[in-house]
Amino acid sequence: MANTHSRTTSEKLWTTILWTSSVLVLFFLMAPIIAIMPLSFNGGQFLTYPLQGFSFQWYQEFFNSEQWMRSLKNSFIVGIAATMLATTLGTLASLGLVRATFRGKAIIMGILLSPMIVPLVITAVGFYFFFAPLGLTASYTGMILAHTALATPFVVITVSATLQGFDMNLARAGASLGASPTRVFFTIILPLIAPGLASGALFAFATSFDEVVVVLFVAGPEQRTLPREMFSGIRENISPTITAVATILTVLSVFLLSTLEALRRRGERLRGVKG
Repeated sequence: MANTHSRTTSEKLWTTILWTSSVLVLFFLMAPIIAIMPLSFNGGQFLTYPLQGFSFQWYQEFFNSEQWMRSLKNSFIVGIAATMLATTLGTLASLGLVRATFRGKAIIMGILLSPMIVPLVITAVGFYFFFAPLGLTASYTGMILAHTALATPFVVITVSATLQGFDMNLARAGASLGASPTRVFFTIILPLIAPGLASGALFAFATSFDEVVVVLFVAGPEQRTLPREMFSGIRENISPTITAVATILTVLSVFLLSTLEALRRRGERLRGVKG
């Protein structure tokens, strides 16, 4: 009984330490964001505490600025296009890599995931020297292709992980009943891997929407994205409008993470029903 009581006390102590450490780490990570968000409602002209009144003026300046709105539009154009391409290519690559067995499979997977490993500055320089002779710098096409290459690994990882738990006997059953490979994919495989595919697409969109280093090398004046505009604002003129943009991006990130968690739970329910 004494040993059991000692074990219970020790477990409670370690649980308390774990939760306390987790809360402290979370606060440490969130503190800069928490400090910035109130400044976006500052009525003054400078980034200072205490706040000089409450105002939505910086949000109004953001939404009424042609320059900021153009950069926001560019971010969505490039982000959505890159997400669609990355999701398509990443899903096809995952299907081929998970279902097939051949020599060099690990090497191909490593090449596909290399944009996540290679330092982003090196990747950006590589894109510039590769795109420049082709006339793809300072163009939406070059931006979309570059962001597609950066986002595809996230789709490959999430879809591959989903396919690991997929029962291929379901696809074989559909094929044995006379369904074509295309129909088997769209009616059997796709609905079951949809949560993983959607998660990969959200990761791809977030990667493209938040990327700034490649934009610095590849984009022209007409392709300035929102992070690029923020980077220029920090270098040239620190305006409180940047805090409003940062707050909007934070809310968008929270929404994307909440959506990912909902998709994860849906995937677990689907696997539970299948099991």
